[in-house]
Amino acid sequence: MSSPSSSRPAGDAGVDAITRLVDALDVTVREAVTKAAAKTNGGRDIDAHQPHAERVAYLATEVEAAKRLRTYADELTNAGGRDPQIDDMALAFAAEVASKAASQLDAHLDDFGLSGGFLEQTLASPAVRAAIRTGLRDDRLTALGRHQLTTRGVNNGRIDEIAAMARDSVRQFAASEVAPLAEHLHRHDELIPEDLIRKMAELGYFGMAVPEEFGGGGMGNLVMIVTTEELSAASLAGAGSLITRPEILTKALVKGGTRAQKEKWLPPIAAGDIMVGVSVTEPDTGSDVASITCRADAAERDGRRGYVINGAKAWCTFAGRANVLALLARTDPNPKLGAKGLSLFIVEKDTFPGHAFEMRQSGGGVLTGKADRTPGYRGMHSFTLMFDNFFVPAENLVGEDGGLGKGFYLQMAGFAAGRLQTGGRATGLAQAALQRTAEYANDRKQFGKAIGEFGLTQHKLGRMATHIAAARQLTYAAARAMDDDESIALLPAMAKLFASDVAVWVTQEGQLLHGGWGYAEEFPISRYVVDATVLPIFEGVKPILELKVIARTLFA
Repeated sequence: MSSPSSSRPAGDAGVDAITRLVDALDVTVREAVTKAAAKTNGGRDIDAHQPHAERVAYLATEVEAAKRLRTYADELTNAGGRDPQIDDMALAFAAEVASKAASQLDAHLDDFGLSGGFLEQTLASPAVRAAIRTGLRDDRLTALGRHQLTTRGVNNGRIDEIAAMARDSVRQFAASEVAPLAEHLHRHDELIPEDLIRKMAELGYFGMAVPEEFGGGGMGNLVMIVTTEELSAASLAGAGSLITRPEILTKALVKGGTRAQKEKWLPPIAAGDIMVGVSVTEPDTGSDVASITCRADAAERDGRRGYVINGAKAWCTFAGRANVLALLARTDPNPKLGAKGLSLFIVEKDTFPGHAFEMRQSGGGVLTGKADRTPGYRGMHSFTLMFDNFFVPAENLVGEDGGLGKGFYLQMAGFAAGRLQTGGRATGLAQAALQRTAEYANDRKQFGKAIGEFGLTQHKLGRMATHIAAARQLTYAAARAMDDDESIALLPAMAKLFASDVAVWVTQEGQLLHGGWGYAEEFPISRYVVDATVLPIFEGVKPILELKVIARTLFA
């Protein structure tokens, strides 16, 4: 069912409305960032202005999402004709962001350092206010919602040919191999079956980021994100997050590993023969990575030069099953060195099923792990680890002697890729929630008709789909940007921040539309809700991401 013509931007007038909104938002953000940069001394004094720094960072992120969705709408036109649904989404989303921004600026005008005159010339101008009202018309959003009911929420948006082929292939695999296992893994907190890992390895899902010369697919970040998105729609922890495990170590090896290390580790990682866990966080050290205390001291054991690891690590996902851990540890005991005293190690270990393990080395080293129970994100288990004189050979220091003290910077490069992946994971999870909700709204009858026939249901589905589209285009833009420059940090951080919040909100909206059954484990929406809550936490908890990555980068 298509939206009525009265609710859709007609020709040039509709395009003009989108342009007017995005241009006003762009001018506002640039001025807000300029003022905030001066206020925070180029970002060096962010901690003295945290609430405002967060405000500007999130505004900039939402505006970036609006710009990317508008760009996508324009690209479709250039490729052979406008898509009325995407046009409506681009207009509605830009209008929602502009309405929120205008209210926020008015409430915090002094904090922004802007004048009432500036607001009247931009977001509060008569033309922009008219565009906001046009974009947020109820019939526009309800028409978008009716379209979602007709298509049952399925995403078949146009995309690059290779990425589209990957999407179709992965979607089929996820439906046949992952979806039937997802609910069981969640309810029983079981480990991902080896058979599923083998099948994913055969399809090359673990080697997409590995260069072709080392056995990887060399497909680029966009195909990788599309793959992550489709797998996450079937199961966040059981598939979508599984293929992101090697990412941080792969990026670190490509950036700072020796030739010998790349030749040794990258081919088996790409083949799925080696599963990777990432061990950075500590029980008392989360986002403040530079304060890590887990020690790696130079030692010799059985005639081999290396390091002994001592200390605790926390939230190491898949640590039991993993063959290796990418471990960040302090190699220089001087705490004043901060990040410069950290190095990255490849810690080899045996594989263990279950929720606890102990590994003893012949030389006396011990590694123990215990899984922490979580309400969602099950299938891999997240462990607290304790290292006691655990020996790691010198050749397992990433970069070997040349990598001493460079672990933090290698890890941060991997984190940018991890945040990009989280944007894909979040978009996939939100998409799954939209589809299940659209299906339920079509089939569930109350008061004599399907709940999808009610205007409020349609309006909610329209907004859900619009925000997912914005999250998707922001994440895809970040993926393409990383293909051009792997060192970028801002766009992946924005994609992670925005898409994660969209996933939390969309899954909860979907749960409410399910009514009482949304709280029952028989319906997957309840799993989506608890899975989504982890997304704003890992790969940089939301406030830290806003302040220390996005705001700092913008203001600098």
